[in-house]
Amino acid sequence: MHRDHINAKMEVDLALLKSTKGVLKISEMVCVFVAFVCYAVASRPVYIAATCMEFLITLGFLLLYLLKLNKMFTLFFWPLIDVFNSFFAAALMCILSLVAVSTYTVKGTLGGGIVGFVAAALWSLDGYILYKKITFNKPRTTAEAQTGAD
Repeated sequence: MHRDHINAKMEVDLALLKSTKGVLKISEMVCVFVAFVCYAVASRPVYIAATCMEFLITLGFLLLYLLKLNKMFTLFFWPLIDVFNSFFAAALMCILSLVAVSTYTVKGTLGGGIVGFVAAALWSLDGYILYKKITFNKPRTTAEAQTGAD
């Protein structure tokens, strides 16, 4: 009945890892992981939970695009969800970093806050770039249609 879906092979988009989108996602994950380690060293559970959550969400989006699952699950408009996530993550990390930097008692909290600001800047840049690529009811140019740019 659904034999095509059973025999379908998983595609991996390795070119994503070299693209701007892939480099940004990986950079976001590295920054938030470093912030996570700093907060873990400082034993700050609230900060640990927030950075861990953002790391896993960003990893989910990276895997979604890397394994081309966004082409399989077409119920959602993934670029718009990614834009909302990027701006929400940037706001959350910026607020978290402001609180961490202003109330630190251990240097690990200060380090995590500073790296958190870098992660917030990366998420803001990611959200802006994604938002500029989304076309709302505008026809795609022939170059975009031929290359399949999202």
